[in-house]
Amino acid sequence: MSLDDWKLLAAQKAMTFVEPRMKLGLGTGSTAAKFVELLGVEVAKGLDIICVPTSEATRKQAEALGIKLTTLDEQPFLDLTVDGTDELDEELRLIKGGGGALLREKIVATASESMIVMADNSKQVDKLGAFPLPVEVVPFGLKATEKMIEMLANEAGCNGELKLRMAADGGVPFKTDGGNLIFDCHFERIEDPESLADALHIIPGVVEHGLFLGVADAAIIAGPDGVKVYEADYDIEV
Repeated sequence: MSLDDWKLLAAQKAMTFVEPRMKLGLGTGSTAAKFVELLGVEVAKGLDIICVPTSEATRKQAEALGIKLTTLDEQPFLDLTVDGTDELDEELRLIKGGGGALLREKIVATASESMIVMADNSKQVDKLGAFPLPVEVVPFGLKATEKMIEMLANEAGCNGELKLRMAADGGVPFKTDGGNLIFDCHFERIEDPESLADALHIIPGVVEHGLFLGVADAAIIAGPDGVKVYEADYDIEV
């Protein structure tokens, strides 16, 4: 089976956690898109749910499938968010933001009673950091913010090149749905994610970072050994 097949298996398992009349957060990315597609099939059969998308891309996909959408202004508390991840370790600490939606993803996830992440087994790592850490920043004072990230990340034990993410055509910087920019931080290995997160949070030009710590309640991982559900240390029924 391919990675694409495993992503689909993980999304199918995630669907078993969806119940009628739930308020759902819909993630962003290739695995999340498979979940949204499956959800659309069930909605067409009569499943009654309402959802908050984490990106414009997810919103467009959900709307095309006839999934009822709302906002966090109208529904500030959600039952469950289902999303993908770029990396996760054995403590269910995540790196997210490869698709550029990390800010909205974190807002929606933390507004939810529970969060489940889906991934193929290639996303499991012993230490976070092989996937470049996205850090969303405001355009104003960009160079000063970059230098501050480098300095404080170094103090937190992380070294590596910061690359300003470029749009698909490479001609201009990538812009998030919120109009911000992203530095992809090639740290390779993050020994202490909590210390790095604390350091990044004190930089005024940083809007948000892609470390999701203590956010995921469970992870659904699909691979050659089948589909497995891993729980965090806090409560969720699986």
